[in-house]
Amino acid sequence: MKTRAPLGTLARSNTRCPESGVWESQDYPSTTAPIAEHNNMPLHRGVIVNWKLIQYA
Repeated sequence: MKTRAPLGTLARSNTRCPESGVWESQDYPSTTAPIAEHNNMPLHRGVIVNWKLIQYA
């Protein structure tokens, strides 16, 4: 059984998503997005940002 990344995990734009769930951008104004594991973490407003896992899928 795979161990889940803990809530609060950070991932940077243009890296692989470590856990499927709802992610929140760590910029202002922030946004949330559902992102699936192994997909690339997106840019936000055209900029590289950190994303925080706030909810599991």
